[in-house]
Amino acid sequence: MKDVKVLGPGCAKCKATAELITAVARETGAAVTLGKVEDMRGIVGYGVMSTPAVVVDGKVVHAGSVPGRAMVESWLK
Repeated sequence: MKDVKVLGPGCAKCKATAELITAVARETGAAVTLGKVEDMRGIVGYGVMSTPAVVVDGKVVHAGSVPGRAMVESWLK
């Protein structure tokens, strides 16, 4: 099971990122736990300065924009 976190203050792009990850996980049957980190201390704790950002299994894999579908699929394999 993949542990995925979306980092961001709850903006539209952050919500779109979470929705995309949820949709891809559902479509591919990937086992995912999806969490959100919305407080600035938590976000900066990952070393992220631009959001939305995505953390997979403790590693920051993307920051600064809504990721593409193909990118999300590669993280969930």
